[in-house]
Amino acid sequence: MSVAERVREIVEPLLADRSLEVIDVELNGSQLRVTVDNASRSGPDSGVNLDALSEATRIVSHALDDLDPVPGRYTLEVSSPGLERTLRTPAHYRRAIGEKVRVRLRAPIDRGTASGNRRIEGVLTDADDDGVTVDGHRLSYADIDRARTVFEWGPTPKPGKASPRKSKVKTA
Repeated sequence: MSVAERVREIVEPLLADRSLEVIDVELNGSQLRVTVDNASRSGPDSGVNLDALSEATRIVSHALDDLDPVPGRYTLEVSSPGLERTLRTPAHYRRAIGEKVRVRLRAPIDRGTASGNRRIEGVLTDADDDGVTVDGHRLSYADIDRARTVFEWGPTPKPGKASPRKSKVKTA
């Protein structure tokens, strides 16, 4: 079992008691990153807030100090997945179904008129244990070099234009 898998095994039940879901655990060099999100994930404000992240950091830190699953020195980072989330595991892809994603392929794949294109951007419509479907294209996980969700910002208001929320009130 890898260090990341052992850390996940330790912290998942502790954070689940606080309605937090462990999205990912990564150990890169001496940096241990634990990514968490709100387990309920419903509504526009469903993300994890700063207070929950602070509490999660304390819980994870104490558990890792007690059980010491990481050899040597490391820096702990507990964070939210953010607006644009990296997709690496089948579970990550399943969570992103219905969202716009950007995928970079390991090698060019003939896609009709986009022959030789290594990049695909579109809506993720399906994800299972073997691969994903993006904009009607079936991709094996082995074909994917990297992928992430894409957050689209709304249009920028033109200079000098009033916000649509503001209304002019006439007085008599």
